[in-house]
Amino acid sequence: MNQSWWIFALLSAVFAALTTIFGKIGVESVSSNVATAIRTVVILAVAWGIVWARGEWPGWAGITHKTMLFLLLSGLATGLSWLCYFRALQLGPASLVAPIDKSGLVLILIFSTVFLGEPFTWQVMLGTSLMLSGTLILLW
Repeated sequence: MNQSWWIFALLSAVFAALTTIFGKIGVESVSSNVATAIRTVVILAVAWGIVWARGEWPGWAGITHKTMLFLLLSGLATGLSWLCYFRALQLGPASLVAPIDKSGLVLILIFSTVFLGEPFTWQVMLGTSLMLSGTLILLW
Protein backbone atom coordinates (compact mmCIF):
# COMPACT_ATOMS: atom_id res chain seq x y z
CA MET A 1 0.00 0.00 0.00
CA ASN A 2 1.26 3.47 -0.87
CA GLN A 3 2.16 5.20 2.39
CA SER A 4 1.88 8.76 1.04
CA TRP A 5 -1.85 8.80 1.88
CA TRP A 6 -1.13 10.52 5.19
CA ILE A 7 0.43 13.50 3.39
CA PHE A 8 -2.77 13.99 1.42
CA ALA A 9 -4.85 13.49 4.59
CA LEU A 10 -2.83 16.18 6.37
CA LEU A 11 -3.16 18.55 3.41
CA SER A 12 -6.90 17.84 3.40
CA ALA A 13 -7.09 18.92 7.05
CA VAL A 14 -5.16 22.13 6.30
CA PHE A 15 -7.39 22.98 3.35
CA ALA A 16 -10.53 22.10 5.35
CA ALA A 17 -9.42 24.54 8.05
CA LEU A 18 -8.83 27.23 5.44
CA THR A 19 -12.23 26.43 3.93
CA THR A 20 -13.86 27.27 7.25
CA ILE A 21 -11.97 30.55 7.71
CA PHE A 22 -12.40 31.72 4.10
CA GLY A 23 -16.02 30.54 4.05
CA LYS A 24 -16.92 32.39 7.24
CA ILE A 25 -15.55 35.61 5.78
CA GLY A 26 -17.13 34.89 2.40
CA VAL A 27 -20.70 34.42 3.65
CA GLU A 28 -20.79 37.70 5.58
CA SER A 29 -22.57 39.64 2.86
CA VAL A 30 -24.04 37.07 0.47
CA SER A 31 -26.61 34.29 0.63
CA SER A 32 -25.09 31.04 1.85
CA ASN A 33 -26.62 29.33 -1.21
CA VAL A 34 -24.92 31.78 -3.59
CA ALA A 35 -21.67 31.27 -1.68
CA THR A 36 -21.99 27.50 -2.08
CA ALA A 37 -22.74 27.85 -5.80
CA ILE A 38 -19.63 30.00 -6.32
CA ARG A 39 -17.52 27.55 -4.34
CA THR A 40 -18.88 24.69 -6.43
CA VAL A 41 -17.98 26.39 -9.73
CA VAL A 42 -14.42 26.90 -8.50
CA ILE A 43 -14.13 23.26 -7.40
CA LEU A 44 -15.58 22.09 -10.72
CA ALA A 45 -13.06 24.14 -12.70
CA VAL A 46 -10.11 23.01 -10.58
CA ALA A 47 -11.09 19.32 -10.57
CA TRP A 48 -11.70 19.13 -14.33
CA GLY A 49 -8.57 21.22 -14.94
CA ILE A 50 -6.50 18.62 -13.08
CA VAL A 51 -8.19 15.75 -14.94
CA TRP A 52 -7.47 17.45 -18.27
CA ALA A 53 -3.88 18.43 -17.38
CA ARG A 54 -3.05 14.88 -16.28
CA GLY A 55 -4.70 13.36 -19.35
CA GLU A 56 -7.12 11.33 -17.24
CA TRP A 57 -10.31 12.31 -19.08
CA PRO A 58 -10.44 9.06 -21.12
CA GLY A 59 -11.05 7.24 -17.81
CA TRP A 60 -14.59 8.61 -17.95
CA ALA A 61 -15.61 5.88 -20.43
CA GLY A 62 -14.62 3.05 -18.10
CA ILE A 63 -16.80 4.02 -15.15
CA THR A 64 -19.24 1.26 -14.17
CA HIS A 65 -22.88 1.93 -13.34
CA LYS A 66 -22.27 1.05 -9.68
CA THR A 67 -19.30 3.41 -9.46
CA MET A 68 -21.26 6.20 -11.15
CA LEU A 69 -24.22 5.69 -8.81
CA PHE A 70 -22.05 5.98 -5.70
CA LEU A 71 -20.13 8.95 -7.08
CA LEU A 72 -23.43 10.69 -7.80
CA LEU A 73 -24.71 9.88 -4.30
CA SER A 74 -21.42 11.15 -2.85
CA GLY A 75 -21.79 14.35 -4.87
CA LEU A 76 -25.35 14.80 -3.62
CA ALA A 77 -24.25 14.28 -0.02
CA THR A 78 -21.34 16.70 -0.53
CA GLY A 79 -23.62 19.38 -1.96
CA LEU A 80 -26.13 19.05 0.86
CA SER A 81 -23.28 19.13 3.39
CA TRP A 82 -21.85 22.31 1.85
CA LEU A 83 -25.22 24.04 1.76
CA CYS A 84 -25.83 23.25 5.41
CA TYR A 85 -22.24 24.09 6.39
CA PHE A 86 -22.23 27.54 4.77
CA ARG A 87 -25.63 28.34 6.26
CA ALA A 88 -24.38 27.30 9.69
CA LEU A 89 -21.26 29.45 9.21
CA GLN A 90 -23.45 32.37 8.26
CA LEU A 91 -25.55 31.98 11.40
CA GLY A 92 -23.01 30.86 13.99
CA PRO A 93 -19.38 31.21 15.08
CA ALA A 94 -16.84 29.22 13.07
CA SER A 95 -15.26 28.00 16.30
CA LEU A 96 -18.46 26.10 17.10
CA VAL A 97 -19.74 25.27 13.61
CA ALA A 98 -16.52 23.54 12.55
CA PRO A 99 -16.28 21.12 15.50
CA ILE A 100 -19.89 20.07 15.03
CA ASP A 101 -19.24 19.57 11.31
CA LYS A 102 -16.10 17.58 12.06
CA SER A 103 -18.02 15.38 14.48
CA GLY A 104 -19.06 13.69 11.26
CA LEU A 105 -15.78 11.82 11.79
CA VAL A 106 -17.53 9.87 14.53
CA LEU A 107 -20.20 8.85 12.02
CA ILE A 108 -17.54 7.92 9.48
CA LEU A 109 -15.87 5.59 11.96
CA ILE A 110 -19.20 3.94 12.77
CA PHE A 111 -20.37 3.79 9.13
CA SER A 112 -17.03 2.40 7.94
CA THR A 113 -17.49 -0.50 10.33
CA VAL A 114 -21.13 -1.13 9.45
CA PHE A 115 -21.05 -0.57 5.67
CA LEU A 116 -17.42 -1.22 4.70
CA GLY A 117 -16.61 -3.97 7.17
CA GLU A 118 -13.64 -2.11 8.57
CA PRO A 119 -12.58 -3.27 12.04
CA PHE A 120 -14.06 -1.53 15.09
CA THR A 121 -11.05 -1.88 17.35
CA TRP A 122 -10.53 -0.46 20.82
CA GLN A 123 -8.42 2.29 19.20
CA VAL A 124 -11.32 3.25 16.92
CA MET A 125 -13.71 3.16 19.86
CA LEU A 126 -11.39 5.26 22.04
CA GLY A 127 -10.65 7.76 19.26
CA THR A 128 -14.35 8.08 18.45
CA SER A 129 -15.14 8.68 22.12
CA LEU A 130 -12.40 11.30 22.46
CA MET A 131 -13.53 13.17 19.33
CA LEU A 132 -17.12 13.19 20.50
CA SER A 133 -16.05 14.29 23.99
CA GLY A 134 -13.95 17.11 22.55
CA THR A 135 -16.85 18.36 20.46
CA LEU A 136 -19.19 18.31 23.44
CA ILE A 137 -16.63 20.16 25.59
CA LEU A 138 -16.31 22.89 22.94
CA LEU A 139 -20.08 23.27 22.80
CA TRP A 140 -20.50 23.40 26.54
